[in-house]
Amino acid sequence: MNREKLAWTVSLVLIGLLAFSIPGTLAQRDDDYSFVRTLVDIHRQVASNYVDPVDEARLRQGAIDGMLSELDPYSMYVPPQQQEAFDRMLEGSFKGVGIQLNVTDDGKIEVVTPIDGSPAHKAGVQAGDVILKVNGEALEGLRMPEIQKKIGGPLGSEVKLTVRHTTGEEAELSMTREEIVMPTVKGYGRNADNTWDYFVCEDPKVAYLRVTQFTPDTAQNFAAAMQAMMSQGMRGMILDLRFNPGGRLDQALQMLDLLVEHGTLLVTRGRNRPESRVEASSAGTLPNFPMIVLVNEHSASASEIVAGSLQDNKRALVIGQRSYGKGSVQEVIPLDSRSGELKLTVQYYYLPSGRLVHRKKDATDWGVQPQIVVPMDNATERKVFDEMSNRELFRRPVKTTTKPTTQTAAVPSTQPMADVQLQRAVDTMMGMLVLQGDDRNAQPFAQVPQVQIGPATGPSDQQQQQQPAPVAPTTRGTIVPEEPDSTAPPAPTPGQHVVPSTAPSAAPASAPGATPATAPTTQP
Repeated sequence: MNREKLAWTVSLVLIGLLAFSIPGTLAQRDDDYSFVRTLVDIHRQVASNYVDPVDEARLRQGAIDGMLSELDPYSMYVPPQQQEAFDRMLEGSFKGVGIQLNVTDDGKIEVVTPIDGSPAHKAGVQAGDVILKVNGEALEGLRMPEIQKKIGGPLGSEVKLTVRHTTGEEAELSMTREEIVMPTVKGYGRNADNTWDYFVCEDPKVAYLRVTQFTPDTAQNFAAAMQAMMSQGMRGMILDLRFNPGGRLDQALQMLDLLVEHGTLLVTRGRNRPESRVEASSAGTLPNFPMIVLVNEHSASASEIVAGSLQDNKRALVIGQRSYGKGSVQEVIPLDSRSGELKLTVQYYYLPSGRLVHRKKDATDWGVQPQIVVPMDNATERKVFDEMSNRELFRRPVKTTTKPTTQTAAVPSTQPMADVQLQRAVDTMMGMLVLQGDDRNAQPFAQVPQVQIGPATGPSDQQQQQQPAPVAPTTRGTIVPEEPDSTAPPAPTPGQHVVPSTAPSAAPASAPGATPATAPTTQP
């Protein structure tokens, strides 16, 4: 009996010492202990008394998954046995079929967008598709990491996805997993020698540039394209960010810094993280030319930051439809006793005006709202996406030259342009150029500046490593940039990680005008 009392005394002393070594109030510690005791008691009762044998590992994982399922789809626990594979994914080892996925409010697995030219795109996966099965196995009850694991696999292996298109038709699509390496900065079409033709209109020279996502070389390729367009006499530019699921934030900020001379580019804030502001640097800013940005409900994450920041800084006019509403910052936090890692959402992105990019549950305001709204139905969206993809192949479409007058500024064609959003952008740009003066022989960029790529002033979500206020006995983790698609191995800053996706991109998703479901989740 004395031995038992001694054991209890020692236990109480150890618990007391542990309690005072952990930050937080006594009431908070009491709540923590009460919760843990309840959890341990439930586990003991289930393990001892449940009618059938139970898998201890699955019980523990289920308890963790149940807690995290109350958060957003981006927060997840990585157990020790999966840590090595997860870290390889962070470093950019990316093989797959190329789709960005989203979990809707009713639990469906929805394709936000396939990566342009990816195996999934070529197989016929479309934005808005609902994935029903992978290799004949239903997905009900599975969390996103499990679905990603099913869709992912060895390079060169085949996977079959059963999908339901937005038309209601179901199809089983076969595709081969491969390395996803695609160009992300594209012109309007191809010249005879298969170089990019950047001009949607020749007189005056209105340039068109489509950025399909943000990968490690996007900003550099954007700068090169800008130099090419300016040297060819560009007078105005249309930047197309439709169907762009986002990607590396540092690339989006470098693009913005080329276009904005001064002012705030982005703000990040969290409940327990210091506010961070990214400011434009005047060094290396491109000349000021008329610019229009196109967005739609499939423009997400970094593409929303670019469009919204250009809009708030009064650098560009935004045309199209409201963007998707995906803007959050995740950290990877190592857990105590090498018990795994926690990928946790800790901050949100805010535009310079203070507008929250991310769409929260039951929100009525999110993303980027265009100044000129041009609706487009689902069938037209799909047709427009196919037309863009076909123009980017190694052949050049028939294109008309438009000459503006003081009375009209339209793009005449024997066939009406299906892309009404681009048509509105061209019409609007023509009006802007007419107001500037109809000097068609002007050479505004006769001396093209050397474009220098460098970080904007202030930390980005890949660069900042601030310490939070003391909260729990865990170490602050590495910030994970939003990376819906990583088509090439990223080059993270030393000590930082990048989360690539493992999925493809194609045509439009939910019908225009319809509010997007939840924000896009991590990708398979």
